[in-house]
Amino acid sequence: MPSLSVCMPAYNEEENTAEMVADVLAVMRPRFDDFEIVVANDGSKDRTGQVLEELAQQHPELKPVHHEVNQGYGAAVYTSFSNACKDLIFFTDSDRQFSLDEIDRLLAKKDETDMVVGYRAPRRDPFLRVLFGWGWSAVVTLLFGYTARDIDCAFKLFPRDLFEKVGPTVCSRGATFSAEFLVRTKRSGHTISEVPVSHLPRVAGSQTGARWDVISRAFRELWQFRRQLWRE
Repeated sequence: MPSLSVCMPAYNEEENTAEMVADVLAVMRPRFDDFEIVVANDGSKDRTGQVLEELAQQHPELKPVHHEVNQGYGAAVYTSFSNACKDLIFFTDSDRQFSLDEIDRLLAKKDETDMVVGYRAPRRDPFLRVLFGWGWSAVVTLLFGYTARDIDCAFKLFPRDLFEKVGPTVCSRGATFSAEFLVRTKRSGHTISEVPVSHLPRVAGSQTGARWDVISRAFRELWQFRRQLWRE
């Protein structure tokens, strides 16, 4: 089994951080001899950063990276990927809404394709957030063609060298990051496979994806990306 970097963004996830790290350790230790946990703390205003540093003293696998100020979801994801050192990157969120042992579903397909992405079946979020997510995926597909049915699903597996090739071309640093990364991955000739994954209700912390400033930034970045591709 190749080595693995578990990459996660975190913003104000103090209530979830210790449990999430424990979940990752419990799932990955039996599966990988060599793995790391890269958590990008995106300028959290609570104790997320402190909790991560305390946990890193106990668990050498944990590698926290900190933004001094909040830069956006995509910026945190990019930072976590950029600090990964292992053969494979497994991307998920730090809100404990996924069953991490379902990484086995991704690993089963890793030799058949360049990137394996999950889709939430079903998505366990409030109705409006599910509706926004469906609409967002529809808009991205309309503008760029089909890449995946659940573009923003934070359950993806791919080789680190794929990110090293595609990642530097991705300009979005807000919620558009995942869409642009998938589109550029496909346009660069890489294959993408999809598998269903379980999704769990959030039990602690709060979501930021439905905030107006997050949504408006996402659409600005999406339009900028569309214009950029027209010029390329």
